[in-house]
Amino acid sequence: MTKDTKVIELDQVAIRFSGDSGDGMQLTGTLFSDATALVGNDISTFPDYPSEIRAPQGTVGGVSGFQVHFGNRKINTPGDKAHVLVAMNPAAVKANAKFLEPSATIIYDVDSFTDKNLKKAKFTTDDPFAELNLEGYQKIGVPITSLTKEALIDSNMDNKTVLRSKNMFALGLVSWIFNRPLEIIEKALKAKFGKNLQIIESNITVLHAGFNYGMNMQHTTPQFLVPAAKIEKGIYRNISGNHATAWGLIAAAEKADIELFLGSYPITPATDILQALSERKDLGVKTFQAEDEIAGVCTAIGASYAGDLGVTSTSGPGLALKSEAINLAIMAELPLVVVNVQRGGPSTGLPTKTEQSDLMQALWGRNGESPIVILAAGTPSDCFDYAFEAARIALERMTPVILLTDGFLGNGSEPWKIPSMSDLPKITTRVAKDPSKFKPYSRFDDTLAREWAFPGMEGFEHRIGGLEKDESGTVSHDPANHQHMCEIRAEKVARVVDMVPDLEPYGCPEGDVLIVGWGGTYGHLVSAARELCAEGKKVGLAHFNYINPLPANTAEVFSNYKKIIVCELNLGQFAAYLRDKVQQYTYYQHNKVQGLPFLVEEIKESVIKLMEE
Repeated sequence: MTKDTKVIELDQVAIRFSGDSGDGMQLTGTLFSDATALVGNDISTFPDYPSEIRAPQGTVGGVSGFQVHFGNRKINTPGDKAHVLVAMNPAAVKANAKFLEPSATIIYDVDSFTDKNLKKAKFTTDDPFAELNLEGYQKIGVPITSLTKEALIDSNMDNKTVLRSKNMFALGLVSWIFNRPLEIIEKALKAKFGKNLQIIESNITVLHAGFNYGMNMQHTTPQFLVPAAKIEKGIYRNISGNHATAWGLIAAAEKADIELFLGSYPITPATDILQALSERKDLGVKTFQAEDEIAGVCTAIGASYAGDLGVTSTSGPGLALKSEAINLAIMAELPLVVVNVQRGGPSTGLPTKTEQSDLMQALWGRNGESPIVILAAGTPSDCFDYAFEAARIALERMTPVILLTDGFLGNGSEPWKIPSMSDLPKITTRVAKDPSKFKPYSRFDDTLAREWAFPGMEGFEHRIGGLEKDESGTVSHDPANHQHMCEIRAEKVARVVDMVPDLEPYGCPEGDVLIVGWGGTYGHLVSAARELCAEGKKVGLAHFNYINPLPANTAEVFSNYKKIIVCELNLGQFAAYLRDKVQQYTYYQHNKVQGLPFLVEEIKESVIKLMEE
């Protein structure tokens, strides 16, 4: 910046990059987020893109967006609304007008605001900003397309290839406006495009062109400073929920001193877990991309039977297909981790949008008496902790565990303090040791976990499979034995409660309203609770990461509040579960099924309305 530049200092900002699916908005947002995290701001991101690989160009339905919220304090959400919108075409303005703060800044590519593109976005006039009632917003029109062409005029690339770099012009301009270092972005571009020197050079050239444009047009492009956040000392990196999940599983396998096997089938939004693990052969990770969901889970069960940490990853429709095989793991009492990155349903539903509506499927979506441990991560970095914990419970209690995340967590990112392996708890597997005392379905101790014996262990040969067995492993059709074994398997899951920490409410320890949530809604709910407490409201938040079994003190916490409101991204599944498990309370509900995360403001409005009633 020059000494004449007027710099405005801000506590926090939300920026939304938006354009066609082919405009590279996800890459742009990711690069800006990584640079922002590395300069010390706390961040939260929200990628939002259509399900079509290449939706109709220029249409509202084809708009792809990436919102990043960063600041000098703890940031828990990507922001209800954006302070800055970077719009690559008219459709991006139309799609995001309702997500803008009053008097937000709109940076747009004037070259794309043609009659043809206005019609594609279904504007009825030649003034889209007036049509959307955006006259009072600060609008900065920049000829992004033509300036990108000018920057690469000597590159000998065809026009289509040149235009693929225009997102870098927008990124360079926004980097100047918010004082982000280009060196970090350049390094990331070199890592991404590897040996393709022409692509690297063209992107970096256009990146600098955008940065220099901002510097030369200081009278129209403001500059802002968002100071670094005060955070605990340590080594940090920006991490998405899917990558955090993958690393948590790797860490668990290392602490258990066994190998990790993932059998999976690609499905949005869980595929990144398969991709991330497939890159870690150097850590002994084995991955198998199966021909379908059933094969994916069956190979994971086979790996578990053979002595590995067996894992399978999927989303809602895939979980439905895996249900029979998961029941096999329940009956065989094998350690298995099933990661379900939830998305909008039912059926193929909204493949790229977030939702929490697989809870009932996870709890009950199998035949017979089939109890299973269920955990739910609350933030992107939380996915590491709960993937690790899911594996620990599976291995120490010899039971399948379902880990629920969602599209918002899996694709979103935040700074993560990289833990030391020495600080993670040891995982003690239940490998059988004494063949003279071994019975495959006798109980190890008060946990009711059976011993783990796998092929190659001499003296531990036994039958295993989906048919009911007695303690010796013999197939049994005895009615009394079947009831006994069903009760044992249910009690084994119930006793996992001794591995579940007590519920600790945020905010007021007692008061008028307790907000209850689970999984990926944590950031929005804790932000709402924090703001309500700051306004003098007697509000608490009880957020659940352990679903089955629930924390032992759940009823005790609930008893300290006059009213309880359960907020979830479905039509009331956790509320229904609580009515069954903790029956003595009335549960009010706030539900949203729009493929979008909560807004902090809508949670606050519901709580205030409930207090007034």
